[in-house]
Amino acid sequence: MANDVSKIRFAPSGAVYMAPAVGATLPIAVGDGTTGPTGYSSLGFVSDAGVTITPTVTSEPVNVWQSAVPVLYNVTAATFSIQATFVESNINTTELFFGAQWVEVKNAQDQPTGTYRLDLASTPDLQEISLVVDWSQGSDRNRVVIPRAMVQDRGAITLVRTAAQEYQLTIEALDSNGSLGYVLTSRNMAAPTAA
Repeated sequence: MANDVSKIRFAPSGAVYMAPAVGATLPIAVGDGTTGPTGYSSLGFVSDAGVTITPTVTSEPVNVWQSAVPVLYNVTAATFSIQATFVESNINTTELFFGAQWVEVKNAQDQPTGTYRLDLASTPDLQEISLVVDWSQGSDRNRVVIPRAMVQDRGAITLVRTAAQEYQLTIEALDSNGSLGYVLTSRNMAAPTAA
């Protein structure tokens, strides 16, 4: 098969969406590039570093007496992670980052005060979410769907005069009936018919 420069892909635009894992209706089609799947809400702007999608398989060799090289590799672990730095301080991003929910503070007469509080527990209850990452180039649209996921790591927030606050998150897929997730695309990826 000849090389084909038209098959080199970029990701000039995209978005990340989340929903509670329980009760989420998983999308079965690629997005239109402007709105998220039904029931999912946006995590907002992502830094210009974009989104990193990392599938990993860890295996160990099966060695035998009759060969100096392994005769087989056995899978010992598999992960599927999404890493992104969010620059929008919205309710979804901040609640996911801190692992807690915002509540409005009430005064002694149980009236709203206009102040909102997010309590950081000493024993956090990690939130289980469903995650969707969309990206596109021209008419080619792509989508990764992770049915069940949790935040695995967080970066530090730096408060400075000259840069936006950033929320760096690494989100790991959890097992969902034997699946970590799936990838959808509008581009014809079916194998060509042999001549």
